[in-house]
Amino acid sequence: MRVWNDNFPWLGELNPDQRRAVVHSGSHLLVVAGAGSGKTRTLAYRVAYLIANGVPPARILLLTFTRRAAEEMLRRAAAVVDRDVPIAGRVWGGTFHATANRLLRIYAKHAGLNKDFTVMDEADAEDMLNVIRHEMGLHSKESRFPQKATCRAIYSRCVNGANDLKFVLERFFPWCTAWEKELKTLFSRYVQRKQERNVLDYDDLLLYWAQLLANPEIAKDMGGRFEHVLVDEYQDTNPLQAAILRGLSKGGCLITAVGDDAQSIYAFRAATVRNMLDFPKQFPGTTIVTLSQNYRSVMPILQVTNRVIAQARERYTKDLWSTRACGQRPQLVTCQNERQQDQYVIDRILEHREQGIPLRRQAVLFRAGHLSDSLEIELARRNIPYHKYGGLRFLEASHVKDLIAFLRILENPRDEMAWFRVLQLIDGVGPATARRIMKHVAEHGYNLRSLRQYRPPAAAEVKLREFGELMAELADTPRLPALEVERIRTFYDPILKQKYENPTARAHDLESLEQIATGYRSRRRFLTDLTLDPPTSTSDLAGAPERDDDWLVLSTIHSAKGCEWDVVYLIHAADGCLPSDLACGSEDELEEELRMTYVAMTRARDFLYVLWPLRYYHKWYRYGDSHSFAQLSRFFTPEVRECMDSVHLAPGPDEEAFPESGYDGGIAARLREMWK
Repeated sequence: MRVWNDNFPWLGELNPDQRRAVVHSGSHLLVVAGAGSGKTRTLAYRVAYLIANGVPPARILLLTFTRRAAEEMLRRAAAVVDRDVPIAGRVWGGTFHATANRLLRIYAKHAGLNKDFTVMDEADAEDMLNVIRHEMGLHSKESRFPQKATCRAIYSRCVNGANDLKFVLERFFPWCTAWEKELKTLFSRYVQRKQERNVLDYDDLLLYWAQLLANPEIAKDMGGRFEHVLVDEYQDTNPLQAAILRGLSKGGCLITAVGDDAQSIYAFRAATVRNMLDFPKQFPGTTIVTLSQNYRSVMPILQVTNRVIAQARERYTKDLWSTRACGQRPQLVTCQNERQQDQYVIDRILEHREQGIPLRRQAVLFRAGHLSDSLEIELARRNIPYHKYGGLRFLEASHVKDLIAFLRILENPRDEMAWFRVLQLIDGVGPATARRIMKHVAEHGYNLRSLRQYRPPAAAEVKLREFGELMAELADTPRLPALEVERIRTFYDPILKQKYENPTARAHDLESLEQIATGYRSRRRFLTDLTLDPPTSTSDLAGAPERDDDWLVLSTIHSAKGCEWDVVYLIHAADGCLPSDLACGSEDELEEELRMTYVAMTRARDFLYVLWPLRYYHKWYRYGDSHSFAQLSRFFTPEVRECMDSVHLAPGPDEEAFPESGYDGGIAARLREMWK
């Protein structure tokens, strides 16, 4: 291939390391691109450079994880090349799954498929598994057999992680190990059913592609279609995708992989950092280029993040640096409790807003969605709009809305929508039965005690009588909101486990709701502060912040990857939250939690706040407040803290000690006298 560096003045727009990656030729290439180092620009310019040097666009394959990412890179590449050489063809660009679909149409006969096969989405795949599950009678087992979404997750983990069922169950779904035999039969029938109906699911697209490439002749032909295969976000690939790339390389094409091992945080999707770390072994003769100049963050932030990721056991060494040398040092803020953490975050948000940083240029990040529960309530109370990413907003989650509906009935027995929501949670109760129950209550003056006289249908008799006793009891004996929530949960928790996947995580949300309720003496005030619409409304409970011209960003760390903000607040940086207590079972899991911390901190451009509350409340009772003292996340070692400013918040008014005085009351002497 001819190299005309002098003829391409746009290469001068790149820094030396980026330029090395763009003009590389003759071998496989691994670009280790640090956070904020311009990897998208580098990959786009490499596509442009290859085309400008005479590689036909149709001989280039660009693989990304989103269609939008591929379109953006190709748009950038076209803008660069059009300055010199018009593009005569089209680059193969898109996601792994879209490319697999396109190639399988071409090689359908060799794959044992008809060319008119259809692809099921996730919902269709779950429904097919559920049909087979019912045909096998697994839904009626006395013990809890995994529901359709869990079955689908197990199947997908086996396929994408290239692991057998026994390993996957023991490692990721231990509560399902007793069902190994039944699950194997279920998946066998699932595969047979798909083949009989000429349909594929998302996992099949990659699986069939990999199986085709296992044939040397097909691998030579398919890989020979391309001169270059470029892969974005390589740290997020799974073993099956890596196998596909190895198969393509057998056809003579050169692989360019761009990624950052320090940002590999999707193990729950079967992604593995080993694909990056082992790339030189899997693709002999690889050249490695490291991009270490950061264009995002000020140097004080990079000094901290470099020390955080230096704790990794195995990694590509890269110390990020920036010409943005000025800036406030990151702050490590120790709070007395979660309420003080919320107050501090909101005060800083408003302070930065007054300094000219819009709300949408600020983000609060957290390890798990439920960790923002109390903050969301406080934001709503102070009328600060926000968008939440990484799952439903707390007040929009179905299980939270379910429990709130009970309170709405107690507050206003005429609330038709709340009745419908609650009653249809009960097996055997449909819309018609729900209407009859509501009519019965209305005929008795909306007296909840009248539920005791209602004659329920046989299919729902036990649970409806239990529901009637619950509502009558709460109507007879008004309680504080937190105690009402606690009592309702004794009825609702079994329904939660039956109706929803991941009931443990959802139960944490309801515990948070119960804790939030402890700050109220009035149910009405509690519901009002949750920013509910009038009781008969069916609109979203948390309002519509998109109507505002600005809003704060709340996001899980997973959803924040690839984003950046001027100000970042990382909350709940305490052991048990970060790292998560559910991800401390192995060194590999802890390594991913470390990388997650790094990802969160490197989202910040100018200001970084890391906060952790000393005290966590587990569950509130009428006469007690069970709590623990937390520990700072183990990732914030003394070496890391040297690069941060420590802020210790004093106890608030509720925690302050009685003012000192010269009077000791003689208590000490009286206590000594007791034992004489």
